[in-house]
Amino acid sequence: MNLFRKKDIAHLAQDAEKSGFVRNLTAFDLVFLGIGSVIGTGIFVLTGVGAALYAGPGIAISFILASVACAFAGLAYAEYSSMVPVSGSAYAYTYASLGEFMAFLVGWNLILEYTVTCSTVAAGWSGYVVGLLTSGGLNLSIDFLKVPAEGGIINLPAVFITMFLCILLVRGTKESIFINRILVFVKIAVIFIFLCLAIPNIDVRNWDPFLPFGYQGIASGAAIVFFAYIGFDAVATSAEEAKNPSRDVPIGILGSLAVCTLLYFIVAMVLTGIVPYTQLNNAEPVAYALRVIGYPFGSAIVAVGAICGITTVLLVLLYGQARVFFALSRDGMIPKGICRVHKKYHTPYLVTIGGCILVSLIAGFVPINVIAEMANIGTLSAFFIAGFGVLYLRITRPEIKRGFKCPAIYIVGPMAMLSCGYLMYNLPALTWIRFIVWCIVGIIIYFVYSYKHSLLNK
Repeated sequence: MNLFRKKDIAHLAQDAEKSGFVRNLTAFDLVFLGIGSVIGTGIFVLTGVGAALYAGPGIAISFILASVACAFAGLAYAEYSSMVPVSGSAYAYTYASLGEFMAFLVGWNLILEYTVTCSTVAAGWSGYVVGLLTSGGLNLSIDFLKVPAEGGIINLPAVFITMFLCILLVRGTKESIFINRILVFVKIAVIFIFLCLAIPNIDVRNWDPFLPFGYQGIASGAAIVFFAYIGFDAVATSAEEAKNPSRDVPIGILGSLAVCTLLYFIVAMVLTGIVPYTQLNNAEPVAYALRVIGYPFGSAIVAVGAICGITTVLLVLLYGQARVFFALSRDGMIPKGICRVHKKYHTPYLVTIGGCILVSLIAGFVPINVIAEMANIGTLSAFFIAGFGVLYLRITRPEIKRGFKCPAIYIVGPMAMLSCGYLMYNLPALTWIRFIVWCIVGIIIYFVYSYKHSLLNK
């Protein structure tokens, strides 16, 4: 069996031209797409929880450590995207470099990443909205706000927001990007309001000790807060809709990653500077901190920013999920009939609707707090392989035209693998067990269905 058959890069380019997508996204759109996918739950929740449980004030360093792993992977993605400007992100890149079997596993893990993360974010959106409505005096029935395991019937707000964004994504990419841009402006404005209120109240004594859990705490914190960054690869899935993908996609990936890392670091330092880190283990640490320093209206401000932030994260992740499904379907890895593009809206409407229904079912009926960590390991494994694949192509196919060349590739490639591998090593054992089971299920599907139906097999 030829498990390592590869798609020629010229054929990938032809696939992109025949996809039916409209190239209407600029580099500016892609930077905002990246910010929309990264700034959300991480900055409003993980900064506090990570500080309280894992790293103390050193959580700011944890964010930098996680971003370094993303930066190495992002540089690899940027070179890949300038060579292989197609939907599918790391899946398409691996298909062109390491062959079909490895590509399927990467795609399978990207499905895990996007589906689990979308479900987690939808549930988080529901929590913030319900909290805001309850604080406003509304008496809401728990039956339609909680999953069955938590005493309810269905988490209806999570289902609602997922299917509402589904309609928006089906109607058009440009329209979705416009809504994303507005919401990104709102949540960045809220972050700046928080900083303006909080910075004058910093007490440097709250930073002592800076590393209460030691250096291991920084590493453990980085492995957990990596969840905050996992959406940035959604930028790479937009390559077939970018006006100039070889230039715009690298700008979108690296530009959004730089902006988000800076914001995470500043917010983490300020948050742990105004309140002792031991008090931040709650669902709304930023709002809590503002109340502590005498700004009770901060809760409402942060809630609005969090809702906008989480909405953009969910929007971009659902967008990315549909493009990964589309790429797998187009290649025959999953039923080919579902990769149709709408004649009027020029969007992959069937995979978008199917993916959103899957996410809404998980968010509506399943308690997902435990499996959320699986999103981290699925993404890290894809980044690990991307670091190896771009190095492999540089050695074996140096003649390929590259719109962007990763600097110091013989350092960046291995560092992407080492940093992502190190973060995977620091994840809990139970996460590894579930990940291995997920991969085994994927391998079975590949040999039972995908290998036989692959376009390269025909």
